[in-house]
Amino acid sequence: MASGLAALLDDIAGITRLAAASLDDIGAAAGRAGTKAVGVVIDDTAVTPRYVMGLSPARELPIIGKIAMGSLRNKLLILLPVALLLSAFAPWALTPLLMIGGAYLCFEGAEKLWEAMSGHAAVAEAADTATTPEALEQQKVSGAVKTDFILSAEIMAIALAEVSDGSIVSQAVALALVAIAITVGVYGAVAIIVKLDDIGLHLARRPSPMTQSIGRGMVKAMPVIMTALAAIGTAAMIWVGGGIIVHGLEGLGWGTPAHLIHDAAEGVAGAVSGLHGVIAWTVTAIGSGIVGLIVGGVIAVVMHKWKHRNAH
Repeated sequence: MASGLAALLDDIAGITRLAAASLDDIGAAAGRAGTKAVGVVIDDTAVTPRYVMGLSPARELPIIGKIAMGSLRNKLLILLPVALLLSAFAPWALTPLLMIGGAYLCFEGAEKLWEAMSGHAAVAEAADTATTPEALEQQKVSGAVKTDFILSAEIMAIALAEVSDGSIVSQAVALALVAIAITVGVYGAVAIIVKLDDIGLHLARRPSPMTQSIGRGMVKAMPVIMTALAAIGTAAMIWVGGGIIVHGLEGLGWGTPAHLIHDAAEGVAGAVSGLHGVIAWTVTAIGSGIVGLIVGGVIAVVMHKWKHRNAH
């Protein structure tokens, strides 16, 4: 009896060790996947704050919370199962679907750029303020969650590539960990960014003159920061979308755009001493942005012509 119990305990201990090792492997894989997706994460963080610009400060955090929940639903309830199914039964479809999403990002970014340059953005903003606060909030949340879906798809695809050698269960757990960690990180950072003015006001009321000065500086800087983030967010949609298309074309067998951008990045970085990685990344982003602007611009022109024709 004692020997049987000892054997059972040994088996349980062995299973526990195996489970712990599996969890370590999954955690490591999730960490690698999250690291690979950091570029898209930065872009996501830059894109989101523009969706709360012009809204009541009291509604900023609730709106970010709604967008975060929508992002989590995108990742866990839609993208994770779809990614696993496509990986198992139709891996060839992942790249074309990502390219379609990338083209949408390019179009949205090009549309925003055209509105800003033509002055139509002010008209669109005026039209937004004419709606009820509830409708405007819902419109902002819906637009943010829609854009997040494309960026989240890219994040999940990158993560899936890192864990594709594991079992279906380990893939699912790793992707879920990446989804939760990145969503918390991105929208936590966004919440801090949009509330910097409130933090500045709090510091400005402190007794220390230095703290007051820092607080007043933060408050004065917020309009500039938010305007800059809006511009970065628009640029991010264009260069991320362009990058998705460039990598997708390379995966489908046409690597010329990717090779040209890579050669240009290495050439410029090699001609400048120091900061090789930063310069190479910047040139790559510019190259991807040019591709994204061309693709997005063509789609925007076609869409506007189609809308104009239907209007008449």
